[in-house]
Amino acid sequence: MSAGWAAATVRARAATSRRLGSAGVRTLAATTSWDEALAALAAGPYGREVRQGQDLARAQHAVAATFLWNVRVLAGWLPRERSDVLRVISGWAEIANVDDLLRSLHGRPSGLPEYQLGSLATAWPRLSGAADPARLRAELASSAWTDPGGEDNRAIQLGMRLALAARVSSAAPGARRWADGAAALVLARALTDGAAAGSSVPHDLVARALGPATARAVTNQTVGDIGADLVGLSASLPSSARWAMVDVTRLEDLWQAEARWWRTVDDNARSMVRSSGFDLVPVLGAVALLAVDAWRVRAALELAARGGAPLELFDAVV
Repeated sequence: MSAGWAAATVRARAATSRRLGSAGVRTLAATTSWDEALAALAAGPYGREVRQGQDLARAQHAVAATFLWNVRVLAGWLPRERSDVLRVISGWAEIANVDDLLRSLHGRPSGLPEYQLGSLATAWPRLSGAADPARLRAELASSAWTDPGGEDNRAIQLGMRLALAARVSSAAPGARRWADGAAALVLARALTDGAAAGSSVPHDLVARALGPATARAVTNQTVGDIGADLVGLSASLPSSARWAMVDVTRLEDLWQAEARWWRTVDDNARSMVRSSGFDLVPVLGAVALLAVDAWRVRAALELAARGGAPLELFDAVV
């Protein structure tokens, strides 16, 4: 055990206190006044970014930005040789920035600020200067993100998400099951959106994320019978990913599978944080718990923005 890992794991376990927690999130979801919901959130662990007067989109962005900031702080405590793990995990923020850049390039900017990655950026400083989708694809291809296989929005967004899953699986074996399950759900969602038929699938990225069997199965599908496509996808998945697609045979099943993915991450992460080691395991667990809390808070905010919801409904959603 090194002093660096001891400090990092102690900080990671302490960071889990920066959550609203199950009780706080459920109370937030039931709040009938938007101003009261924002005031309560701003007074707690998300107060660094949440402000009165924000609309739903800005408040949800602020919650995610707070999570990213916590990860940036934690990365500063990791031994230098492993700080790359949190850089890879923070790729979600770079994807969100690229999503917004694509909207801007097509004349539909969101108006939200970009996520500030600092030293956790993979290629965003270069990507942010892309003047058109073709240049954006070229910059991705020359970075750790690799070529998304096309320059239309659909190809770039799907390609980056599959690349992120593969990168997380490689950099953090302890998170491989989460990454593979997430990749399966990304592909399933693409199938239901009609985005993964034939040549639209980045074959090499699917193979890299989930193996050649899944790549062959998906690229050979022709979207038409969504149920058959989902069953075929599930059958082709490696065991590390198949769990995420259990009982998913209809479009309506996907949101439940996605919620189950988050619950599984939450359960696994709690055990990881409680582990006795001074290594990457409790650090990954702490980051995952912070991510789950942020996801739940964002869902609770959406319900609060609609005037609150019965807690039974919130429990069913998350």
